[in-house]
Amino acid sequence: MFDVIIVGGSYAGMSAALPLARARRSVAIVDAGERRNRFARSSHGFLGRDGHAPEAIAREARQQLLAYPTVAWLEGHATTASGEIDGFEITLADGRRLAGRRVVIACGVADILPEIPGLAAHWGVGAMACPYCHGYELERGRIGVLATSPMALHQAMMLPEWGTTTLLANGAVVPDAPEMAELERRGVAIEPVTVAEIGGEAGAPVAILRDGRHLAFDGLFVTPRTRIASTIPEQLGCALKDAPLGPMIVTDDTRQTTVPGVFACGDAVRPVASVALAVGDGAFAGTATHRSLIFATATQPRAA
Repeated sequence: MFDVIIVGGSYAGMSAALPLARARRSVAIVDAGERRNRFARSSHGFLGRDGHAPEAIAREARQQLLAYPTVAWLEGHATTASGEIDGFEITLADGRRLAGRRVVIACGVADILPEIPGLAAHWGVGAMACPYCHGYELERGRIGVLATSPMALHQAMMLPEWGTTTLLANGAVVPDAPEMAELERRGVAIEPVTVAEIGGEAGAPVAILRDGRHLAFDGLFVTPRTRIASTIPEQLGCALKDAPLGPMIVTDDTRQTTVPGVFACGDAVRPVASVALAVGDGAFAGTATHRSLIFATATQPRAA
């Protein structure tokens, strides 16, 4: 039996494993190899690794983690889960079974892109979600915001920091008078005609409108809806909550879910797509999970 089974071996999951490994606890990481940022060529905003390829960051982190002898890495999908604190069982798609005292869910989320032809081919290169991750490299160029929900208004008001911004309303948003005034104050142009297709070369998206016009951009920002990338949280009975972009796992201040002994971290807990924040969240969850192993049947230390 492992001390901890971590479902998801991307940035949050590996970061959760590190303090556990350094406490000499046995850890099994189950990873399906589907990092959320696998479509991007570079990752920005992570101190010490700014501009590095996401795959390189993950590969180096895995190598460092596997230097600890108590860490096991299993490639595959975790498909079923059951049990309770000190007696969880996780089964992989190929039939392998793992037993663990604690579970950390770091499965992340999957982005659900709007069904616009050509958009998926640009995702992570010319079309992205986070201006802090990719806005600087646009060199204050032409930026499009493809609306998928009213949240696009907030994004459109932010993006003039990074370049000349056009809001492609796309039938998803109709700004009211105060919103229109703020968009005008920020210098945002509004295009009411819906988008039929996204064309252009990788890194140079072109919005092809229903009326036949072509709008070329240096970058296109989209805020897609998301889904939790595994059914394991629901199988274990973890409560979920509705968030603006999709369901999230409910946790307390220690990142423990509503199921004793099950912790969660990363993008499935907080709706921010950031390597740096995922790493921090994972480290916090990992240390909290370790403490739960120590104090599970003992008196918790009193607050100062």
